[in-house]
Amino acid sequence: MRISTGIRHLREGSKSVIRNGWMSFASISSIMISLFILGVFLLLSLNVNYLAQQIENQVEIRVYLELGTTEEMIAQLNGEIAAIPNVKKVQFVSKEEGLVYLREKLGESGHDLLEGFDGDNNPLNDSFTIEVTEPREVAAVAQKIGQLNDGKDPKPIYRVSYGQGTVESMFKATAIVRNVALVLVAGLALTAMFLIANTIKLTIIARRREISIMKLVGATNSFIRWPFFIEGALLGIFGSIVPVAVLLYGYWQLMRSIQIDLNLMLIQLLPFEAIGLKVGGLLIGIGVIIGIWGSVLSVRKFLRV
Repeated sequence: MRISTGIRHLREGSKSVIRNGWMSFASISSIMISLFILGVFLLLSLNVNYLAQQIENQVEIRVYLELGTTEEMIAQLNGEIAAIPNVKKVQFVSKEEGLVYLREKLGESGHDLLEGFDGDNNPLNDSFTIEVTEPREVAAVAQKIGQLNDGKDPKPIYRVSYGQGTVESMFKATAIVRNVALVLVAGLALTAMFLIANTIKLTIIARRREISIMKLVGATNSFIRWPFFIEGALLGIFGSIVPVAVLLYGYWQLMRSIQIDLNLMLIQLLPFEAIGLKVGGLLIGIGVIIGIWGSVLSVRKFLRV
């Protein structure tokens, strides 16, 4: 395509948006409403997925050692656990450190309940805290850690704990939440595409006589299509700017107003810097694609004259 022809198509497409004022307004309004609803669910879906990921990443394995386990055996177990696939981090927690943590967790009441348990009277076990690279492999890693008792006498590991049963239920729940969010976003995207395509189709039906005349005087299909493609893209861009601006500004204000309260609850939303460009670019891209797609479907019928 020559530059002059491209400029002509761009000019004609822009003029059509202005010339068909009310129909363009109807198309832009449909895009704005559809993309706003889609954007709300997209932000919700991304944050639900992020929250589920936070919960999964908090899953860890606690390995409690038998009382009297020697330092040499502790060092050996540390190396053996670290060598297990999918183990990300191994941290040894002595029973003295465990007692300090327990007192901090119980608060004022802990001082009275745990009084006299220092030194040799400490009833707690030494332990390891293990983080895994893939949370869903926590059960397999815990099983392999438990097998480290095999062939050792006395057995150094008293108990391996990772919340068995609860962890599996949590993974199932997060998977359901993610799938439901994905289905909702996909369904809204398809609904928006069909709604907008039908709206754009009405604008082209109103100009079917113009298309027929251009076809009869010898204009090629591509020559007729391009202004409509550009018009559809412009409608998509104009229709996506407002919902993107409203959604991102609203999300930014939401982060400012409730993030401190959420931090106290150990819950975090996706940072604005991480989500703003992604959601904005995605919604504008969807708007452009929907506008062009609606033009493609609608123009095709009237090129058969």
